[in-house]
Amino acid sequence: MNPKHITSGRWLRLLALGSLVLLSACERPPMDTVQTGYRGTGMVQVYNPRIMEGVIEANQPPAPPPPASPEGPKAGDVYQNVKVLGHLSVGDFTNLMASMTNWVAPDKGCVYCHNAGNFADDSLYTKLVARDMIKMTQTINADWKNHVSTTGVTCFTCHRGEPVPKFVWFKPEPQKAGADFIGNKMRQNTPGVSAGLSSLPYDAFSSYLLSKEPIRVASTKALPTDHTASLAQTEKTYSLMTHMSASLGVNCTFCHATQSFGKWEGGPPQRVTAYHGIRMVQALNNEHMVPLTDTFPANRKGELGDVAKLNCATCHQGAYKPVFGAPMLKDSPGLASLRTAFEKMATAPTDGPAAAPAAAAPATQ
Repeated sequence: MNPKHITSGRWLRLLALGSLVLLSACERPPMDTVQTGYRGTGMVQVYNPRIMEGVIEANQPPAPPPPASPEGPKAGDVYQNVKVLGHLSVGDFTNLMASMTNWVAPDKGCVYCHNAGNFADDSLYTKLVARDMIKMTQTINADWKNHVSTTGVTCFTCHRGEPVPKFVWFKPEPQKAGADFIGNKMRQNTPGVSAGLSSLPYDAFSSYLLSKEPIRVASTKALPTDHTASLAQTEKTYSLMTHMSASLGVNCTFCHATQSFGKWEGGPPQRVTAYHGIRMVQALNNEHMVPLTDTFPANRKGELGDVAKLNCATCHQGAYKPVFGAPMLKDSPGLASLRTAFEKMATAPTDGPAAAPAAAAPATQ
């Protein structure tokens, strides 16, 4: 095209089109900023108020159930086959079952996990999974306070009204080598949501949230004589950091000091919380999710036959604190600690009359 033949109007239209292409991957102003560190150090969080509207809406907690009395008969003495929540009063137990239904399967109701003809039956895989997920939630609240503090988590934290949490991950298929002409891509240059649609490796989760590969890639000395890491390791680490940033809706400086990303001293306290969060997710995936592989049917597994696993987005879903720190656990005391019906029986006093067997009791859970 000869520039002499382009009118001023066409130049303006071409310029506008070019600007649109260049800015299509950017977020339009205005932005909101929050200073999180000493002035002049770049310690600031940047929020897009239009995106935050959706994040706030998605992180609203449901209405709490009416309080129930912790006194009275225990669920394990009244109902059959209550293996995890038998220490709760019937009132607390009923409250938690109703809440779980609303948190996980509001459309299908109790029969999503239970045999309608016999609630004590364990034939549905969903009931077996739910039982272990209750234990997993109790474990988080009891053993991982260095990440969840006293706020804790509930089933709603991950599920948000869906039987399967929206944000889970499976192992990706290995790269198809073909005739090896393309070389080893190191799972890079294939933009995926897990890496923020960047060219970074799209499977950092298998290395850092399932296996326990070291994440640190920066040396603590001027010359990297104490620690070395390849470019591939470095890029995989940045992929995980990109995921964490997007999952919490924050900048890198939410956890890192601008003076030195690798330095712990003088950095935000959130970095310590995040460290324990990584260790927590590793433990939950290996101790709770992977052991359920044979329990899940094929249609609930990934392409390689593995089960759905957790990452940071599973709980956070765009918020720096899941559900913006709503203290839902106080309304569901049964999820606060791991205490099975068998443990309750083992610690019960033995100088009184034996409890009546629950074989003839109505069935539930």
